[in-house]
Amino acid sequence: MVAAKTFPHGQPRCLSRCARRRYDAENSGVHMAYYERHIFFCTNIRDDGNCCEDHGASELRGYAKRRAKEMGIHGEGQVRVNTAGCLDRCNEGPVAVVYPEAVWYTYQDERDIDEILEEHLRDGRVVDRLRI
Repeated sequence: MVAAKTFPHGQPRCLSRCARRRYDAENSGVHMAYYERHIFFCTNIRDDGNCCEDHGASELRGYAKRRAKEMGIHGEGQVRVNTAGCLDRCNEGPVAVVYPEAVWYTYQDERDIDEILEEHLRDGRVVDRLRI
């Protein structure tokens, strides 16, 4: 279990929802996973050209990681943005999957990534229009 953070004037006020749940759990004695959620981006390259990387998957994964950090939702007790090899959904790509919910997404651009980050990873609501 991760040790609770010490705040001089009691509970902090400006935490993301993920960080707030982590803080509350740590201070109630409840064990939580190291990360609340993971998002895995397929960045595989296939010889036949039918792959997520052909749709800019690595670039958009990098964007997602930067944005998650800017939003304050990346890191211990919150969200981890990961690269994955082939996720075997090549015809639906580019694809990403969020765990522990096992929600699969397709995306096209930074706006789609922002929506996944804000709605699902920060606020816990599945983005139905991008779900596959």
